[in-house]
Amino acid sequence: MGWLGKTLLMAGLGLSLWGCGQSASEQQTKLVLTGSSTVAPLANELGKKFEAQNPGVRVDVQTGGSSRGFADASQGLNDLGMVSRDLTDDEKAEFQDWAIAKDGIAIIVHQDNPLTTLSDNEVTAIYLDKTNDWQALGGDTGQITVVNKAEGRSTLELFLKYFDLENGEIQADVVIGDNQQGIKTVAGNPQAIAYVSIGAAEQEIAQGTPIKLLAMDGVEATTENIKNGTFPLSRTLNLVSQGAPNPLAQQFIQFAQSPEAYAVVEAQSFVPLDSQKAKAKDLAPQS
Repeated sequence: MGWLGKTLLMAGLGLSLWGCGQSASEQQTKLVLTGSSTVAPLANELGKKFEAQNPGVRVDVQTGGSSRGFADASQGLNDLGMVSRDLTDDEKAEFQDWAIAKDGIAIIVHQDNPLTTLSDNEVTAIYLDKTNDWQALGGDTGQITVVNKAEGRSTLELFLKYFDLENGEIQADVVIGDNQQGIKTVAGNPQAIAYVSIGAAEQEIAQGTPIKLLAMDGVEATTENIKNGTFPLSRTLNLVSQGAPNPLAQQFIQFAQSPEAYAVVEAQSFVPLDSQKAKAKDLAPQS
């Protein structure tokens, strides 16, 4: 081999050795999160701050439901899955999970609907098509448009469990995927009813979207009532991985659970973890 070939070979070996000497987080510059459409807006905002603190790193957030978060994690198609509910015992045996916030699920109707609350029995009757006119509930005359969630969505699973329903029993007029589709459907149809993330609904209401949250059995559907534990249908928002997360994903998890994430979680109308609040309080400047 001539001197030029030897030189090129040595240079190539040097580059290989240099690459092997880098940490995994230095080599990886893209972090992929897939799954829950409820967690996605929060993950996007956390991702922006994480990118600002780690120049060159890109956080790619893709929706598709909590079931996609699990499936992609098990197939190595994401770095972290996003799941908007607590894991089952079987899932905990297969996946590692990290809570990053709390949220609730509540009923929404158009803002022109005069009702302010529905009992659990009334909600069940609507979704089973036993009650199909708003007048029977004390509202204005009008046939109720029932909006249901698609399979694979954690919001659907929790709704069915809370109201003791089977998805096959539900008489839906519209089937939607993410929270935004549900909110858009109700905002455009004064006769519609749907169930969505409280955080997502509060964000839209603040921006003037013509929807409102209904109290459930007399308990207001608010972030405050999720905080104090009085709202009956609440959940944790989680990140998951199958096996140990890679170093960059580990770094993102630590950031998402840190005091720095507290303001981001609140800005998205979700409830920060107690650990985030405690740490943020401890780090606050003393007067």
